[in-house]
Amino acid sequence: MKEIFLFIILGFAAEMIDGTMGMAYGVSSNTFLRSVGVNSAISSACVHIAELFTTLVSGVSHIKLKNVSRNLFFKLLAPGIIGGVIGAYFLVSFESRILEIIIDCYLIIMGVVIFSKIFKKIGAPKEFGNSARYLGFAGGFTDALGGGGWGPIVTSTLLASGHDTRKTIGTVNTVEFFVTVAETTTFVAMLHDFRAYTTIILGLIAGGMAAAPIAALLCKKIPVKIMLGCIGAFVVFLNTIKLMQHL
Repeated sequence: MKEIFLFIILGFAAEMIDGTMGMAYGVSSNTFLRSVGVNSAISSACVHIAELFTTLVSGVSHIKLKNVSRNLFFKLLAPGIIGGVIGAYFLVSFESRILEIIIDCYLIIMGVVIFSKIFKKIGAPKEFGNSARYLGFAGGFTDALGGGGWGPIVTSTLLASGHDTRKTIGTVNTVEFFVTVAETTTFVAMLHDFRAYTTIILGLIAGGMAAAPIAALLCKKIPVKIMLGCIGAFVVFLNTIKLMQHL
């Protein structure tokens, strides 16, 4: 009971961050699981199985609150799914420490750019262009490979480029459900047995589903500059810790 309660708290905290800021459910959950000895492939698979439920609730909540851009949704969807499947295959077959270091450095830079926006006047948000398709592929690939990365890669880059904060977060979280389905299917097909990790999965699901509607509502209520400041600082903090673990 103590173990499952711990994973419920982890799932709740991770989804509150993810649903409010559009990132870090997988990164925070995966970082914790790896720190207690769960190997990368199993850790990523457990997190993504839990995300099947949390991303569904989060996506529905964001749709109801009109935080979703139809244009961005379809630009991210197919590339994200393709990138997620390829990333899951690579994680089970290989492990790339160099790629993780490169991603950490990239995200630290994006976090600084996002944080700097709180000191600038916020103008009209940019339109979501075709570059979002490439971003979707990169986000899906790194999400599966690193056990998290869809939100940090996609949300951070779009926000740093000056796109609408709430529409970006809501849409990225909604597309994440479909990307997660593709990744989880690949993991299950290649890894097979998850019975030893039932406590982890159930705890993450319960905590995440409880937090998702609350987080989506907060995303709509928090002022843009406060949200940008929190996101930027959090991205820098989290990825600096991850980078130090690799060095």
